[in-house]
Amino acid sequence: MAREHHLPPSAASLSSSMRDLGYSLETAIADLIDNSISAEATKVEILCDLTQQKPTLGIIDNGHGMDEAGIINALRHGSKNPSETRSPKDLGRFGLGLKTASFSQCERLTVVSNQGDGLHAAEWNLETVHKKDDWLITILDPEDIEELPFLDKIMGEGTAVIWRNLDRLFEDETGDKRNEIVNEKLDVVERHLSLVFHRFLSGEVQGRKKLSLSINGHPIEPFDPFCRKNSATQMLPKEVVRIDGVAVHMQPYILPHHNKLTAKEYDFYQDRSDFISNQGTYVYRGGRLMAWGDWFRLVPKGEATKLARVQIDFPNCLDEMWTIDIKKSRARPPTPVRDRLRQIIDKVSTRSTTVHRGRGKKLFDEIKAPVWERYADKGNIRYALNKEHPLIEALRSELRDENDRRLTMLIEAISSSLPVEMIYSDFSTHPRDIHQNETTQEEINERLSALKECLFGNGEVDVQSLREVMRSTRFFDGFEDAAEEYIAEELKK
Repeated sequence: MAREHHLPPSAASLSSSMRDLGYSLETAIADLIDNSISAEATKVEILCDLTQQKPTLGIIDNGHGMDEAGIINALRHGSKNPSETRSPKDLGRFGLGLKTASFSQCERLTVVSNQGDGLHAAEWNLETVHKKDDWLITILDPEDIEELPFLDKIMGEGTAVIWRNLDRLFEDETGDKRNEIVNEKLDVVERHLSLVFHRFLSGEVQGRKKLSLSINGHPIEPFDPFCRKNSATQMLPKEVVRIDGVAVHMQPYILPHHNKLTAKEYDFYQDRSDFISNQGTYVYRGGRLMAWGDWFRLVPKGEATKLARVQIDFPNCLDEMWTIDIKKSRARPPTPVRDRLRQIIDKVSTRSTTVHRGRGKKLFDEIKAPVWERYADKGNIRYALNKEHPLIEALRSELRDENDRRLTMLIEAISSSLPVEMIYSDFSTHPRDIHQNETTQEEINERLSALKECLFGNGEVDVQSLREVMRSTRFFDGFEDAAEEYIAEELKK
């Protein structure tokens, strides 16, 4: 007859394996901030003290705190059943985040908390776990607690999570190099938190008070991936999908063309996100950003959807359907959401393309004789130099048949050699860095004289035609006033 056999895992082996679930410093800290938010904290401070012989990192909040029993339960692996119904405000799921996130960065995890009846603390020390190969925590007595760092930050109720033996933070570097590495990582942490918790930082999560986050005293400002403060951002109609009677909200946005952004806005967004790579869905659970920059293989990332973003909100009761992982960095939408998202993508791709190409189309439409022509033949798009441009016609009038054929060959060679891929790459990633017309005032005057001579020789100047050709060449972008002064002088003659 078969019999049961108790087979607990090796504490030493499993705890070592759980250190490598794929957390980065920023995702680990974000996981701990989830606990603070679930504890109704309105202020979270991240402090990294490099001045001590043994540097420490602390995440301190002003949440409702825990007693000793609460701390012990929080330190238990699997303290929550992911299948159980939880409060809609609970940002956790597996009951593993505090431990796995912390051990990904340190070997010694201490939790000290005050629920209003004084400080209580307990800790995991992986050195003890490995040495005794057992799941043993230490309950700290008042004398031990007094020696802990950051105690002065727990004013009244609140909790401090303290990381010591930070064996992965410094990458075995020492001195100034170590500090440089840590500061670079903390900068990444700030950027990550400003995005992941931007709705909490802005105070827009319903039923939540506004959250304050800081790193070493430096406040973290929210980063809105939808650029909603800009009046040129388009908010398309919201869609609602119901799964087992639970609503999933889908809000599409079209970001402004880069010409509609102020210099400050453009620098801010370009510094923190690439428009091409960060297009896609932004999936929120309880107001917390879980995953972003993905179309879930429904459509490839490209120019057509470059400025498109879709905000998706779902409650934690749908976690299992979204296959949320321990790190809360992956989410896969259920079939009803994917089906609706496919419809939304068709709409936003059209709008995104219209915004992105609108300026170029406007320039083509407004210029009667553009230098470049766009042709769309049976679904094939190509660009070619306009053989009927006034400058080309003026040159042709001076050429004999043989040289005219050579000119035609040159025009066709230039048209077919247009470096479309290079232009696309540069304009997609750094549109404002492209300056096609770098020139001086002296060169502008020379160009104006040469342009007039080419078009009219010594004859009478047709001012309207001159203006049209000036606009078509883009020679004088940024020097419009100088060009108008030149035309005014010509009219006096």
